[in-house]
Formats: sequence, structure tokens, C-alpha cells
Amino acid sequence: MLRRMLGILLTSVLLTVGLASASVVTSAPAHADSCYTWGRSLSEGMTGDDVAQLQIRVAGYPGYGDVLAVDGDFGPATAAAVSRFQAAYGLTADGIAGPQTFGQIYALQSPDCTPLHFSYGEMNQCNGDWSGGAVDPATAQDNELRTMWKLEALRHALGDYPITITDGFRSYSCNDDVGGVPDSRHLYGDAADMVPSGYSLCTLAQEARYHGFQGIFGPGFPGHDTHVHVDSEDYQNWSAPDCGI
Repeated sequence: MLRRMLGILLTSVLLTVGLASASVVTSAPAHADSCYTWGRSLSEGMTGDDVAQLQIRVAGYPGYGDVLAVDGDFGPATAAAVSRFQAAYGLTADGIAGPQTFGQIYALQSPDCTPLHFSYGEMNQCNGDWSGGAVDPATAQDNELRTMWKLEALRHALGDYPITITDGFRSYSCNDDVGGVPDSRHLYGDAADMVPSGYSLCTLAQEARYHGFQGIFGPGFPGHDTHVHVDSEDYQNWSAPDCGI
């Protein structure tokens, strides 16, 4: 009788442990349902919208003077950017985007897909609907989203000290009000003016060269002694003479 009771008890314990183990094994990883969730690991040679979504989030890690194309094609440049992102956050830098890499992106990502430390509101201090610029509102907003992910990389590289955005998207009317040049990148929504906290404007301008910005203007360039401007124009145009740029 005692042996039978012990057998029942042992079976119950093993069943409980088994259920607990099964729960651990089958539980889904944390993810950002309200924004974007990757359903597969990504590596060189793969293509798709999920690759493009990854590229947007690692575009701030292209290397000095380079720009990462958001084209949905996981080539060597994307693998290198993923590796730099991984290294920046203490992950295994193998250039393969898997659960750990996506987990870090989810940790940085707000429900509206903006990075944790920047927002649409600060990137558009002109109007609420992104209208009136050189591109349609959806494109302007998407351009600023891409800019924000580059800024997140820049911020992290400089010790995660705050960066204050003083200007982002402008309509033609807002651009005229502040005396902007007629072909300002602010009209396209792919530009930001900013000031740092905890380090100098020159440090900010110098580091920006590593994070995918084709346009960089800072101290020594006319009208830019009090802030640093970055943008994503079609060719490299850097000028911050007081900073050695």
C-alpha cells in the first residue's frame, strides 16, 4: 500500500515537472506586436520586407562614411551593419539577425516603431500632419523614422547621453519662416538639427560620420555654430571646419 502511494506521488511530481518544462519550452519570446515582429532569423542572401525592416533599424551602423541601403536584400553591407549593432549592445557579433538581435531591437522600439529615445513629435515641430513639404506626408514621416533610427545609433555610440532635437521636418511655409535654404533637406523629412548633452558639438558632428548621414554641418559652417545638422541627401556633404570636418 505504502509502495503504491509513493508511486502515485512520484508520478504526480514527474508530471508536474514535465508540464512546467513544456511550458518553458513552448513559451513564445517577447515581441513588439503593436509595431513589427520578425518571424524568422535573417542572414546573408535572404530577401524580403522583413529584411528591409531590419535594415531600417540597423542603418545607423554602416561604418565610416557609408550608407546602408534599405532595399530588402541582405547582402554583405547589411551583415556588417548587423554585426556592428550586435557588438554595440554586447551580443555575439555574427552578422545573423536572430532572437537575441531582434530582442534588442524590440527593447529599443516604441509601439509606433520609433526608437526609444526619439519621437515623431520632436521630429515634426512644424505641423501635425507632415504636409506641405517636398514629398508627400507619408514619405516625409517615413524618412524621419529612418533618421530617428540612425540617431538612436549615434546616441548610443556617445554613451546614451540625451540628444535634443531642435528641428526636423519642415513644410515650405515653416522653412520660409526660419530662413531655410530653398532646397533644405528638412523639406524631405530626412534631416535633424540637434544639440548634445554631456559632450561638445564637435564630438557630435565627428561621431555622426559613422552613422549613415550624408549631410553633416556643424561649428564653423555658416549658421551652425550652435547646433549640428544631419541629413540623408544623395551625396556626401560634410562641413564643420571648427571640428576638423
